[in-house]
Amino acid sequence: MAEAGVKEESCEMRRRIVRGIGSVFDYSSRAGREQKIAMEIAFLDFHRSTCSKQLVLRSKDSHGSSARTVSSALELIGSGKKQAIIGTITKQEATLVSEFQKGTNDMPIIISLTSPAIVPTSLPNRLPFFIQMANDIHFNFQCIAAIVNNFQWRKVTAIYEHSNEFSTDSGLITLLSDSLRAVGSDVEHHLAFPPLESLSDQTATIEEELRKLESKSNRVFIVIQSSLQLAVLLFEKAKQMGMMEKGYVWIVTDEIASLLDSLDSSVLYNMQGVIGFRTKFVESSKSFTQFKTKFRKKYGIQYSEEEEYSNPSIFALRAYDAAWTVAQAMEKTQANATSKDLLKQIISSNFEGLSGRIRFENSTLLQQGTFQIINVVGKSYREMAVWSPELGFSENFDKERGNFMTELGPIDWPGGLQTVPKGWTSVAGVKPLKIGVPAKGAFNQFVKVSYDQDKNGSYVTGFSIEVFEAVVKRLPYQLPYDFIPFNGSYDDMVKEVYNKGFDAAVGDTEILADRYQYAEFSQPYIESGLIMVVTEKPDKSKEPWMFMKTFTMKMWLITLSMHIFIGFVIWMIEHEKNPDLNKFGAVLWFSITVIFFAQREPLRSNWSRCVLAPWLLAILIISACFTASLTSMLTISRLQPSVSDIETLQRTNARVGCNGNSFIVRYLTNVLGFKPQNIKNCSSINDYPDYFKNGDIEAAFFVVPHAKVFLEKYCKGYTVTGPTYKPSGFGFVFPKGSPLALDFSEAILKVTESGEMPQLEEHLNTLYKNNCSSSTGISNGSSLGPRPFTGLFLISGGISAFAFLVAAVRLGKRHKHFIQAKLNGIQRWVYTVVKESRQIIPVRFFQGTIVPV
Repeated sequence: MAEAGVKEESCEMRRRIVRGIGSVFDYSSRAGREQKIAMEIAFLDFHRSTCSKQLVLRSKDSHGSSARTVSSALELIGSGKKQAIIGTITKQEATLVSEFQKGTNDMPIIISLTSPAIVPTSLPNRLPFFIQMANDIHFNFQCIAAIVNNFQWRKVTAIYEHSNEFSTDSGLITLLSDSLRAVGSDVEHHLAFPPLESLSDQTATIEEELRKLESKSNRVFIVIQSSLQLAVLLFEKAKQMGMMEKGYVWIVTDEIASLLDSLDSSVLYNMQGVIGFRTKFVESSKSFTQFKTKFRKKYGIQYSEEEEYSNPSIFALRAYDAAWTVAQAMEKTQANATSKDLLKQIISSNFEGLSGRIRFENSTLLQQGTFQIINVVGKSYREMAVWSPELGFSENFDKERGNFMTELGPIDWPGGLQTVPKGWTSVAGVKPLKIGVPAKGAFNQFVKVSYDQDKNGSYVTGFSIEVFEAVVKRLPYQLPYDFIPFNGSYDDMVKEVYNKGFDAAVGDTEILADRYQYAEFSQPYIESGLIMVVTEKPDKSKEPWMFMKTFTMKMWLITLSMHIFIGFVIWMIEHEKNPDLNKFGAVLWFSITVIFFAQREPLRSNWSRCVLAPWLLAILIISACFTASLTSMLTISRLQPSVSDIETLQRTNARVGCNGNSFIVRYLTNVLGFKPQNIKNCSSINDYPDYFKNGDIEAAFFVVPHAKVFLEKYCKGYTVTGPTYKPSGFGFVFPKGSPLALDFSEAILKVTESGEMPQLEEHLNTLYKNNCSSSTGISNGSSLGPRPFTGLFLISGGISAFAFLVAAVRLGKRHKHFIQAKLNGIQRWVYTVVKESRQIIPVRFFQGTIVPV
């Protein structure tokens, strides 16, 4: 931007043709007055820097009315050739102006300084000369979502003021909801005020609306669109009503936060603890410093009552840049240039303005919203951080050297609170959520609906209900609810949530892929899967060799090897001096009789006694264990499943049972291939034993949690067989897009990590513990291995090995000559064989070369 330091009287006038520019602002608002002053300064600076007086500014006051805005624009167009109009003109208002100007040859360019309005899809695109020069409102909502997500608030209340009669401000809630849902939050309530000037009793209306908000549990209030006048009255009344105390959260957007410098201390006193964000701009540049000096002087002269608070805001900077952009474009075009030519020059602008880089794309200012997060404290505010869509929160504006922040803080909250408010409170009269529960579940251990005659109403109990109540206690807000019994199937209950008959559903509801098209689920609170339970029958095929099962094969082999080795060692020691043990057959018989402690052959060597003594102890212990294990196996009946797999059931066309209200019927027919006529509905846990006994079913299919309960209650005569199909779990059901699903998933993890969930599962599994206390059940009779006897084997084996070495050495000494003679004979034989081999095979063969002889 060129410096405007050249004095006007020294300029030589280069152009005499006057070109008009119009402006339409609301002078009753602080932002409108700032914009008016900024534009006047911009044209003065431009005239001085270019020595030109060709541009004439004519301003109109809209008084905050859309009708006045449209009429003012039409008046400017009709009063003379205005090639451009700058102002707070919405797209709807510009459309109306273009409708009135139909048939004219040249429509002036309209540069809007308002945030993009929510335009209905039916609005025709008839505004080729409309330029938007303000932050995209989506950036505002993304910043709000980032703040809400930083403090983990799941529900907020939106407050806004209808800007004018042509506005479609209700679309703001849709955009805000979309941004919040992206971070797992949602708009719980919203409050819309009519334009402040349209209210006959402003204070009473504001108080009435705030009373409605006070009666609700949510305490996070976001003022997403409001005039400064309404905001001042709103916070004054909120302060009087005690809604600026501990526990409350107030967030204001750019419209209010950027004008805090213009408010006196009494207004800021009512806003203590408020969080806001305002558009970030560079305040240290030379051009801004010069502009600020001129602005304060001019604003103080025209509005002397506000002289103390005359610092420019982002609204003034944008107005200045808009005026400079139009002036530059007109400077580059001929006086008789068309609006199309002027538009081309404007959208090709690329310079550093006071508000930032001025560039356009699709007739919209190409600036990413960068906001400064502030916290109102004392007589001013504290700068907390900078937020941008690209980098999130950081400590400063420098993208390269800025320190990124993972969270905001510390914050001075309303009422002087230093910890983050939870965002909700207990309020009587809040409408509870309608929670559907299955009334006809086969397993009432999970959900049981009972009738209370005294209270003339139903109440719900069970494992799933206990988990739900534990999870609700972990939520960061209060959640009132009522359980409503549902008599249909589980699939129908999920669809009822989809049809908004229920706000959620709780029970032993399996999480399935095909149910996700109707609802969302929390994280599983208990793991599941589909398994088959069948009756048991005695297993007599292995009874003849049952005694062999007392020890493992490894144990048998080690014991037998040790026994033979010890017998051999005793023979080596005794065979020369003891005629009873001088033959190996006698030693074998001795080894057998030792097992029963019935050996008659006396041992004459102390070495033999040392070897035999620890082995006798080992035999005694091993024999006792063998007797105990075999007795246990003979006492406990050996059982096996009556059906081993589903192929057998399908091959024999057998009938199976399951809970007819669950997904199991659909899974058995569609996935496992059972015929529908072979599937019997079991409506209660008590039906299964009767159906098994009467032969109505050969097997029953359960989800894992149900199977555990069934086997705990009927532990005799039933067993699980076959693989586990489709592992998933039980979860709570919520409408699609509901932030409750994420909150409940997080709370389920907290309940699990705290140890409370395992305790609830343990309580569920011990409901029928006494039923199985005397049950023999299923025993696999695990065989004994060598590990428990390792010490005995090491002691006995070590002594035997040492005795073997001693006996071998003694034997070698006694037969030394015999052994030497044998060795000499072997040596001579080897020498003879080698010599004869050399005579047969040529010598050169041994030298590595084969030559014909």
